[in-house]
Amino acid sequence: MAKNTYRQEVKTVLENFFSLSSLQGVNYVLPLIVLPYLIRVLGPEKIGLIAFAQSFVQYFVILTDYGFNLSATRQIALYRERKEQLHQIFTSVLAVKLILVIISFFLMMLIVNLFPRFKQDWLIYALSFGAVLGNALFPSWLFQGTEKMKYTALLNIACGILYAASIIIFIKKPQDFLYVPLFNSIFFILTGLLGLFTAFKMFNLSLVNRSVNDILKQLKTGWDYFISVVAINTYTASRVFAVGLLTNNTFTGYYAIAEKIAGAIQTFPLDSLSQAVYPRFNKIFQTSKNKAFRLMNKVQNSITITYLVIIPLCYFSAHLIVKLVCGNAYSGVVSCLRLLLISVFFVVANALRVQFLLVCARQDLYSKIHIAAAIFGLPLTFIMIFYYSYQGAALSTILIEIAVYLSTAIILKRL
Repeated sequence: MAKNTYRQEVKTVLENFFSLSSLQGVNYVLPLIVLPYLIRVLGPEKIGLIAFAQSFVQYFVILTDYGFNLSATRQIALYRERKEQLHQIFTSVLAVKLILVIISFFLMMLIVNLFPRFKQDWLIYALSFGAVLGNALFPSWLFQGTEKMKYTALLNIACGILYAASIIIFIKKPQDFLYVPLFNSIFFILTGLLGLFTAFKMFNLSLVNRSVNDILKQLKTGWDYFISVVAINTYTASRVFAVGLLTNNTFTGYYAIAEKIAGAIQTFPLDSLSQAVYPRFNKIFQTSKNKAFRLMNKVQNSITITYLVIIPLCYFSAHLIVKLVCGNAYSGVVSCLRLLLISVFFVVANALRVQFLLVCARQDLYSKIHIAAAIFGLPLTFIMIFYYSYQGAALSTILIEIAVYLSTAIILKRL
């Protein structure tokens, strides 16, 4: 019986892993197909402006997510067999997200109108905001918590292909650059609506009456996760934003391209694996803490060894990778990419270990690590960019990720 249960667990994790790998493949491979086209048509300067707008809007994506991809996923994983509680969690989380979308929109427009740096390009920020709504609508936390990630993959793949096709069909000259945020928003919203429709049909969901106290309870539950996510993004999503503030659109474009390539190497398929095993680790931890910890270490060590091969290969072939992506081996992009690859290793070598703090319900420690990294990392990023231009952002990333890696190792050893 135990053997059959183990096989079923492995089958579920592998199914979710391959489903999410397909999703991540689309999320990163499609942009890397579209990116060379956009660079040739728009040039690094417009790419830099678009990247700056996206990094700005990302702050509102973080606000509306509110850490629910971690907190709500954990709740769903624990209570998915209880239909009434599932409906209550779904309704409360969706309500909070939509309220935060409304607040985010007015906050964004206030910032755009107050600061000339934003006001001169207000339209690109308005067109980019659809990504916030689409992300809020899509119940990825529900699919992840119930370990039904293949539906997430299918929806995102379909909309991703349509997005890429629209970019290639409609963008023919530099003046068409506004189509990029427009199409991005349209397909984010479309994916979100289709995700909601699928969730309602699959789980026979219904919206139930929730009190203000229920809404506040979800906010309280997600608070530590939210602070952690804000802290993480303070020193990750802020890099492109900081480069855009302190340099120019061309340098921002160089850095954004390097970060996009490094991000693909870092998260594909690592993100898929971490999302697939997270709900499973939570379930195993409820019955055997030691078993969950041993399994996490085994998977993490396998990931680290794999990237010990991948990172050097990418480092020495960075010139070729950039040339394939950009059509031109921009030296600034190559140097940034090589620096970012060093930080990628420390991220992947720590990915499941730092996530395991959440499995242990030690959100407080998870938060403290990333809050400390944000307090240390954000000023460091601005200082490094001030002295070393856009390459300073990559240098600061290395130092920050080493600090996070060492902090996690020390905390886990004490636990």
